[in-house]
Parts: sequence; C-alpha cells; structure tokens
Amino acid sequence: MPTDPLKNARDSYDVIVIGSGLAGLTAANTLARAGHSVLLLEQHSKLGGLATWFRRRGGHIFDVSLHGFPFGMVKSCRRYWNRRIADSIVQIKNIRFDNPMFSLSTSYERDDFTRLLTTRFQVPPASVDAFFDAARKMNHYDDQSATTGQLFHRFFPGREDVVRLLMEPITYANGSTLEDPALTYGIVFSNFMSKGVFTFRGGTDRLIGLMRDEMTGNGVDVRTRCDVERIRVAGRRVEGVSVGGRVIKTRAIVSNANLKATIFDLVGPEQFDPDFVEQARAVRLNNSSTQVYMALRPGESIDEDACGDLLFSSTAPAFRTELLLSRRATSRTYSFYYPKSRPGSDRSMIVASTNANYGDWADLPKAEYEEAKRALIRDTLDAVARYVPDVRRKLDHVECATPLTFQRYTKHVDGASFGTKFEGLAVSRALPGRIAGLYHAGSVGIIMSGWLGTVNYGVIVANDVDAHLMNNSSQTPSRAEVSP
Repeated sequence: MPTDPLKNARDSYDVIVIGSGLAGLTAANTLARAGHSVLLLEQHSKLGGLATWFRRRGGHIFDVSLHGFPFGMVKSCRRYWNRRIADSIVQIKNIRFDNPMFSLSTSYERDDFTRLLTTRFQVPPASVDAFFDAARKMNHYDDQSATTGQLFHRFFPGREDVVRLLMEPITYANGSTLEDPALTYGIVFSNFMSKGVFTFRGGTDRLIGLMRDEMTGNGVDVRTRCDVERIRVAGRRVEGVSVGGRVIKTRAIVSNANLKATIFDLVGPEQFDPDFVEQARAVRLNNSSTQVYMALRPGESIDEDACGDLLFSSTAPAFRTELLLSRRATSRTYSFYYPKSRPGSDRSMIVASTNANYGDWADLPKAEYEEAKRALIRDTLDAVARYVPDVRRKLDHVECATPLTFQRYTKHVDGASFGTKFEGLAVSRALPGRIAGLYHAGSVGIIMSGWLGTVNYGVIVANDVDAHLMNNSSQTPSRAEVSP
C-alpha cells in the first residue's frame, strides 16, 4: 500500500534542501551540523542524484557515471562528512589511453605526465613545466577570454596528440571543450595532477548509505519520493515549498535541481526582474551522456593489466568534440570494476560511457529509439571485445542508458550530465540577491562540476545560508562552527 512520504514532517524548518545530489547532501549536512533544522526533499526513491547506482537480478550492482575525482575529495569528505567516508577513497593507478595516435598507461600525476610528455611525446621539458605552472596558477579572477584551445596552442602548437592526452579525460569528467575558458580547464586539470585520480571503494551505494547515516545522525529530516512542485515566494523572499499537497514553510531554500529548472519551473520567471531572466535564459547547458552497463557472470574475470581501471578508447584519428558527442560513437570511456572495487563481491562489471546530445535521442519515434538503444549496446559490445575477448559469452546482463534516461531519473533539463556552462556559476551565485533566502548548489560551470566540485559548492552555499539565517534572526541558536 502507498504511504505518505511526508508523514510526521514538520510544518516549518530553518532550511529546505531540494534535491540530493552531492551538493545538496553536503549543504544539508553542513547546515544541520551548524544547528539548523533541515528538511531534505528528493523526488527519486533514493539519494545521490547522478552519484547513484542500481541493482539487477543475479546480485549485480551497477555504479552510474564515471567515478574519478581529485585527491581534494579526501580532504573535503574528512572535513565535511566523516573519516570513515574519507578513508574509503582510494587511488586509481592504472589509467589507459588507446587511440590511433598513441597507446599508453599512466598514473595520471604530474611526474608521470611530465615523463610521458618529455620522453614519449618529445616535448621540451621547459615547455612542459611552463604549461603545468600556468595551469596551476589559474584562478577565478583571471581573464576568461582565452580558450582552452588557445592555451594548448600557446604551449604545444600543432601537437594534436598532446592535446588529446591532456584534454580527453577532462572532457569525459565534466563536459569541457576546447572552446570553454582556459581557466576552467586549468583549475580542474591541476587538481587531478596534484596526486592523481581517486574513487570510492565499496560502491556508490555504500557511499550514499554512509552519507545518509551521517546526515540523519546530525538531525537532517530526509524524505524521498517527494517531488517539489513550487518554491513559494512573497515580497521577493522565500516562504516555503509546495510538495505532496502540503505547504512547508522555511527561512531559506537550497535548490540542488538543475539551475534552469530552479529558475523557470520551481520559482517561475515572473518572480525575477527581466534582466535576470534574460541572463538565465542565456545560460547554456552542458551535454548529456549514454552508458552501457555490462555484468559478467560469476567466475568470469577481466584482464586487469590489459584493461586497467579507467580506459579512454577511440578509433577517431584525432580529438574532436563533435565526434565525442555523435551517436556514431568512435570514442568511449570504460570504467572497469573488479571484485576489489567492491570488497566481498566476486563480480566484475564494465560501464562504457560516451558524451551525447540530448536532441539526437529526444526526437526519435519510439520504435527508432528502441532500435537506437539496441544498436548502442551492439556497437559497444563490439568495441569492448578488443579488450575483453569473447565478452558476449561472458555476460550475465547488459542494458543501456540514454540522455532520456538521465532526464527521467534526475529531472535535469535535457538530461544534462554536467549542469551548465561556465556562465551558469554567476547566475547561480546571484539568486539570493534577487530573492532573499533562495540559494542554488549543483553542477554549474566546469569548476563546480564533478564529485569534488559539487561537494565543495555545497559547503560554500551552506556557509552563505548560515550567514543569512544568523543575520535575519532575533535569536542566536547554539550551533557548531561552519568552516569557511
């Protein structure tokens, strides 16, 4: 029998967080630690947003999306979550590239990349050091007119092979392109180069479970299957939300929904000045993704030396953004999950990802859409057979996700996997200046996307909300300090 997901929920809270991506979860946890009453509302049946998983018959558990993030995730989880979560983050040490230009393995750290660039690619050491130093010094206040493509031309003119090595992983990690501002590339790339690429041991289900335990222990009221219909505004100030036939009041709202959905669907453009609506409409969305999930039968294994942990594979002659987005996929990124990835399991999994355009899938008639999904699976199995011979015989289960899948489960506009382009950050940050008590935290711009970016953005916004609540209250409740 259906139950009321809002049963026993209070009529008002200090803060309501809409959406449970990593930014929403972190904001909720940080604010609860500070002593505020927090209600977390998630429209899906489980938490995590795109940091999620699903189960299939036979004991298979699939992690959704690529799980590779910089070492900073360890520090952020230790500080804003707990040591148990931080201690479960481990380095991915075998990252492979295989394409017509080169085939190699790397630990994806500055020393190893320097070795590859100076020996394998014969780039002068002075050029390599100058590039790394320039990228490391980039910050939000730099000139944003230079593009990533121009950055590469400055240090590696005419070297498309070097561009491919440096660019392809970042494109898969957060949707970055050669046309985006150079600083958005430099900051993200430098984060990875500091100590390499990391992931979470035990699976996303374990991570989100630990985060839920931490949140509820700190007093967050967590509610799933609660789809917020409207953010209620009066006199340019938030007053609550409409959800599940109820109005729940609050002094502050953190929306972890897509930025455009927050402004145009949850609040409504009529609540903003025309100039802000124009700015918001001009924000570009990042691309979406397709994924193929493959589970090997119990007892079947993958050659770890041949496949590595993360494999960037392509048959395209050169790196081109449009090729990465095409339905005629020539480039795929494979995440290989071995039994060691999920201690206690004897299963091996493969998740193949491609970046994708929502429009290439959304307008297909149903029959063509289903055939396109079957073709995606067939082509992916043909491609992965280069690395896992006889993969079809070894499979116990296979299925795929398209941009429509991501839109359905996350409600992201156009199924966007990485939120908005860089200009979305300024619009996101400007919200509380337009409507008092309204905040947004999520994937906006390349800097604030990916696991680490969204966690840190959740902290930044939580600090802003904490200051707003303290400055607009006649009473100062006892609370823990919120670190800046």
